[in-house]
Amino acid sequence: MRISEIEPGTKVKLKTRKGNFACRILESPSKEIILIKLNSGYNIGIKEEDILDLKVVKEKDDSSFRPSQFLDAVSCSSPVPLPSAQKGKKNNEIASLSQEKPNIALVVTGGTISSRLDVKTGGVKWLTKTDELLKFYPEILEIANVAKIEVPFMKASENMDAKDWGKISEVVVKLLNDSSISGVIVTHGTDFLHYTASALAFSLGKLNKPVVLTYSQRSSDRASSDANLNLICSARVAVSDIAEVVLVGHANSDDDFCYALPATKVRKMHTSRRDTFRPINSKPTAKVFSDKIEMIATYNVRDNKKKIKIKNKFSDKVALVKFYPGQSPDILDFYLKKGYKGLVIEVSGLGHLISEGKNSWIPKLKKLTKKMNVCASAQTIYGRLHPLVYSAGRELEKTEIIFLKDMLSETGFVKLSWILGDKEMRKEVKGNMLKNFAQEFNECLGEEEFLN
Repeated sequence: MRISEIEPGTKVKLKTRKGNFACRILESPSKEIILIKLNSGYNIGIKEEDILDLKVVKEKDDSSFRPSQFLDAVSCSSPVPLPSAQKGKKNNEIASLSQEKPNIALVVTGGTISSRLDVKTGGVKWLTKTDELLKFYPEILEIANVAKIEVPFMKASENMDAKDWGKISEVVVKLLNDSSISGVIVTHGTDFLHYTASALAFSLGKLNKPVVLTYSQRSSDRASSDANLNLICSARVAVSDIAEVVLVGHANSDDDFCYALPATKVRKMHTSRRDTFRPINSKPTAKVFSDKIEMIATYNVRDNKKKIKIKNKFSDKVALVKFYPGQSPDILDFYLKKGYKGLVIEVSGLGHLISEGKNSWIPKLKKLTKKMNVCASAQTIYGRLHPLVYSAGRELEKTEIIFLKDMLSETGFVKLSWILGDKEMRKEVKGNMLKNFAQEFNECLGEEEFLN
């Protein structure tokens, strides 16, 4: 039997000119290169001509790896039929495709984790079938049944907007209120994942089950892809008692464990490292290994009986502005003219803008805050604003700008968009911006919450 004829998912032992491998056959991008997954989780490609011998260790196990199972679930609203033995379960039990494993749902939105190498261009392209991700990483199925797969859209995260946050939250809330689903995993591009994480934390409110956002910095068919561990750890959290919106990804550059990070206190901090997401002014929620979870912080506990209601209207008339030395305040006129309802300005230091000379922001802001909601966040990323320490901050406070404490700029931007999108909340913008809805700010900060 030629190795190219072996069905993806089959476990084999290979003897090759490059060495011997115990592995699983993957769906390969070309006939010339055979893609395999090593027991370590890494994917590598081998030329068929370099394979000297092969032995099938175990034929593909349909109970743990069945692509048709996922295709049945892609209709967005139809669950996979449950075995008759699973019907009539009590409310505190999970109805599942396997009696031993709970059901989870996968929401696919795009990003590198949903792409593969395009052998023609050398770039990446979207996976064409929603179950392809699971063909690359079937280990997730050892933890849970992926009973539903939803695809609200396929976009790179830089192409998303406030309407997309609303769409994702609509899909997620239906899954959370489905008694057969134990938890939800959302796969997403990395660049603006922390915006979506905050949007889900605000729009979903206090949860009944886990909502896990995850990613990969490298496409699924690359040997160095981080998707494998990220998905395994995400599945581990999705079936846990952590009823929070968390972002799960590599804790370091190795494949040791992941962090579960609080949705409103996380940020992408490196262009290419696999552990790009770090907690900001916060501790991780948990350390997540492939076989266990070690809690670090307190969390909301699962309540399967609870039903979730969403507030998922976001305003697209909000902007994030970064202040720089010598900047003219005339930029503010642009946003007022364009009908914007809110601004978050990244200020310097403890809460400073130019307060003297021809480019002083103070006179302009005093007029602007009477017509628009203006907030201030710290461009230092870490730490909190203390505007009363220096005179420049005290002058800025007189403009009635809203200081966002230690809230991340991106989180503040999403929160302001969320508040202005709701008819009731926008009646009291300042009070709601300074109300803690999703652990977005702290009353005090400790040394251990810097560069965690």
